[in-house]
Amino acid sequence: MSVNSAEPAARLEVVLVKAGRTKIRYPAELLQDDGNRIAVRAPWAGSGVRDFGFVRFEPGDVFTEYYWRDRWYSVKEVRAADGSVKGWYCDITRPAVRSGSELVVEDLDLDLWRSADGRDVRRLDEDEFAESGLTETDPRAASAAVAALDALEALASRAGGFEELLS
Repeated sequence: MSVNSAEPAARLEVVLVKAGRTKIRYPAELLQDDGNRIAVRAPWAGSGVRDFGFVRFEPGDVFTEYYWRDRWYSVKEVRAADGSVKGWYCDITRPAVRSGSELVVEDLDLDLWRSADGRDVRRLDEDEFAESGLTETDPRAASAAVAALDALEALASRAGGFEELLS
């Protein structure tokens, strides 16, 4: 489908699973699926405002989300209603699975934030990850999760940030 096409945009339902339960489910516009990387766009799916202290997610924000079938993370570009980039929120996950109109992603608790100017790169929820017990129940997944967080932090700390990853 071309940008100028009158065809309706393809839709996916993004399903974020955590500890075996659906944490959130929301509709998204499918932008691209090249067989490995899946890109979708969706408005902020939370109810009301979520203030993390270093960023606020709020109604009107738009997330362009990138998922991979062979990587243990997702990267979400967050834009305010006026189009300005707030930053990138990254979830450490098992590789994404697309089945029909659903995109299922299993959250492994670890997260990373990179501000729009690149000055604020922070690891998040390491305490939740430690409490999850994943290192005991699935050491291979736990190791892959930590390696993914390290790789994302290294990318986020570079001048170009996630540009090469998302282009």
